[in-house]
Amino acid sequence: MNRNGIDRRAALKAAAGLAGGALAPGSLFGQPGAGASGKSLPGRGEFVVRGATVLTMDSAIGDFARGDVHVSNGVIVAVGAELASGAATVLDGRGMICMPGFIDTHWHLWTSFLRPLMRIDDARRGYFPVSNRLGRFYTPEDSYRSVRLGLAEALAAGATTVHNWAHNVRSPGHAAAELSAMRDTGMRGRFAYGPAQGMPNEQPMDLDGLARIQREWMPNDGMLTLGICSRNVGNTANVLRGNIPLEIVRKDWGGARALGLPITLHTSGPSPITFLDEAKLLGPDVQLVHPLLTTPEERQILRERGVSYSISPVGESRRPASAGVMQLGELLEAGVKVSMSIDHTGTFNCDFFECMRLLYNLHQHRIGARVLLTAKRLVQLATLDGAVDLGIAERTGSLTPGKRADLILVRTGDINITPVGDPYEALVSLAQPGNVDTVIVDGRILRRGGAFTALDHAQIVKEASAAVAALASRANWN
Repeated sequence: MNRNGIDRRAALKAAAGLAGGALAPGSLFGQPGAGASGKSLPGRGEFVVRGATVLTMDSAIGDFARGDVHVSNGVIVAVGAELASGAATVLDGRGMICMPGFIDTHWHLWTSFLRPLMRIDDARRGYFPVSNRLGRFYTPEDSYRSVRLGLAEALAAGATTVHNWAHNVRSPGHAAAELSAMRDTGMRGRFAYGPAQGMPNEQPMDLDGLARIQREWMPNDGMLTLGICSRNVGNTANVLRGNIPLEIVRKDWGGARALGLPITLHTSGPSPITFLDEAKLLGPDVQLVHPLLTTPEERQILRERGVSYSISPVGESRRPASAGVMQLGELLEAGVKVSMSIDHTGTFNCDFFECMRLLYNLHQHRIGARVLLTAKRLVQLATLDGAVDLGIAERTGSLTPGKRADLILVRTGDINITPVGDPYEALVSLAQPGNVDTVIVDGRILRRGGAFTALDHAQIVKEASAAVAALASRANWN
């Protein structure tokens, strides 16, 4: 028994029993387009969302208090009031907000099923100790099942694009497993191929494996893109992650750039911006994560080099004061590209509404009116700005005719949000993931009426529970 009177081994054993026992043998990875339950994802038909409050995030089109969105074969055909749509299927949007889907720009999906092993009030069982140790025991099947669990939650929360920050790629097979999970759930996103947990800082990343994944998976139908996630860099100590030296940075980043791939890295700990700029490594293909300690001079460098920054509000708000503060206002003021991310769902859930609220509250607490931050600007941060960050704004991020149909419907009659005045205010101040009624990705209706149309919720949970129990047993976790 631990100090709380709960036997963790017994709890995991029970979870495995509830999940159906041992993992099923054989390959988990279905054919392209297969759903997680084995049935095909919905087709891309023709439909029109009618009578919704339409927030386009396109300044040239504007918003509609009562409008329609016409979609055909995955493409937004038209946005307006009382559109003629012929024989298109009608989706009743009355009493709902129709808007672009949320775009996450940094999420460690491989850690999703580690939830039962993590604690926020026990340092030995925090996110880093658990993921660092157990990540070394992952099989490709573990990667698939954990990522699939996280993606199902992402869809339920209204995400239509994710940046899968995969910093535990133990082999090309693990990478293929994570990409398979993204494909099988119908999610749009970037897969950032990374190092493996426990990998020595002096060892370059697996560039041959990266090239193999690019050959086998890219290009595809445009739903998935590829990049790398770098280890932290610099000459100073980093107690959370360690730092790789400049020699390894040049090898890893040079290998990615030779393949035409973008780069992302954490800036947890001392800021590496000046170090990277002096080494002439910064450019518009670089995304940084966790802006907590930037100086005015560094923000100027970021703007000039075209570097973007992803903020993870919930995780960053849990950092000690010595780690710095979320600098959304300073970045916006300096003209730096900014986006929003979930980070992980080991000790908190996927909630873009909470992220927007938290950013606003902390911004007001720190800066107030010095840098104006509106509810509409926060919704843009969670949608279009994410597409800009990931380099896919020509395809998604706004309800613009010609773009792919990535959109969600949010109910406004639920008790926590009704009655609605300004829709942006309602989204930022009142909405919850449970208000998300419909999720459409690339014209496929993946959730309708708050339920999955293809994914098997029970199966996903069952297999994730069994997998994490088996993983803990292999790792002798207690």
